[in-house]
Amino acid sequence: MQAILEIKNFTKTYSQNKKAVDNLSLSVMPGEIHGFIGHNGAGKTTTIRAIVGVMDFNDGEILIAGHSIKKEPVKCKSLTAYIPDNPDIYDYITGIQYLSYMADMFSVKKKQREVLIQKYAEVFGITDSLGNLISSYSHGMKQKLALIGAFLHSPKLLVLDEPFVGLDPEAVFHLKEFMRELCNQGSAIFFSTHVLEVAEKLCDKVSIIKQGKMVVSGSMENVRGSDSLENVFMEVVENEK
Repeated sequence: MQAILEIKNFTKTYSQNKKAVDNLSLSVMPGEIHGFIGHNGAGKTTTIRAIVGVMDFNDGEILIAGHSIKKEPVKCKSLTAYIPDNPDIYDYITGIQYLSYMADMFSVKKKQREVLIQKYAEVFGITDSLGNLISSYSHGMKQKLALIGAFLHSPKLLVLDEPFVGLDPEAVFHLKEFMRELCNQGSAIFFSTHVLEVAEKLCDKVSIIKQGKMVVSGSMENVRGSDSLENVFMEVVENEK
């Protein structure tokens, strides 16, 4: 079975030869939710930006469903949805205009988009706000709108950077349901988070990164063992100092 996401010896070097990420390798298979964990500055966001093609990199390769992000960026982006930690959405269009634009970008048919927009907007509780300008939305509402736009085209790879920040508990519950639903269709999810309790319950696999280097990666069961993910994370970080 082919991996949805494959990172091979990925290295990103900034000025003065500082390596933000150093020789990172991992793979995410169809149906998997993969958590990516580390302190601020560990290299998580750098890795994510390289995966989605908004940051170039020096060494290694990143493949989306077998396609190189370096050689076939448009193809890779057509298979991917990305939600950054602070979604930057156009303020002066309405929510429904934004969702229609996203559906057009990914060629979602009219009937299908109507059904999906209705489904997700109702569950996230923003149906009544879709006709309003996005500038009137709270951070949490913008996050929900961006998530709906991502789920609309059933991406093969969904990449999320701190997706639970700013969401109310009910929205977090439904987001977890939608994530699993997407993976049950054969897609894969790769996301960073500081909310280790959620990651522990949700993820099939987890990778812990520190100072740009992978320190632990594997199934949640194997990484956690008989302990909690939080305790494993703290032990790994302390031992790596």
